[in-house]
Amino acid sequence: MALNRDFVGRTYPPSAPYEVSRVKIKEFAAAIGDHNPLYRDREAAQAAGYPDVIAPPTFPIVFSLQSGGEALVDPDLGLNLAMVVHGEQRFEYVRPVHAGDELVMTSTITDIRTAGRNEVLTVRSDVRTVQGEPVCVTYNTIVERGGAA
Repeated sequence: MALNRDFVGRTYPPSAPYEVSRVKIKEFAAAIGDHNPLYRDREAAQAAGYPDVIAPPTFPIVFSLQSGGEALVDPDLGLNLAMVVHGEQRFEYVRPVHAGDELVMTSTITDIRTAGRNEVLTVRSDVRTVQGEPVCVTYNTIVERGGAA
């Protein structure tokens, strides 16, 4: 069954703040096998001009569906979660995420389209500090296999 196109343009309330810690950055870097000292060593990060350790570029995936995730479970959207695969993820940065950041996201469904027998949904999430400073934008593409059949 096709996804509800009325959801395109729908923006969800900001997420609860996500506090970025050195521990979470270190765990994420270890999980992806990246040993860059900027992700683990505060002194190395400060020597490079950052206030604290920075997160790998893909770190926002950890919290990127917090606010947009509620759309995916809305029964009026019509998404069959059992048939969902992750299609694509990309990030556009204003500045790196670093330890000590408190981040909130506001997510918008920007596109729903049919691709063959599949339904493809894209969610844009604007990531800002709790003070309103822009950090990055994430784009998450979800594919519902066979949803258009």
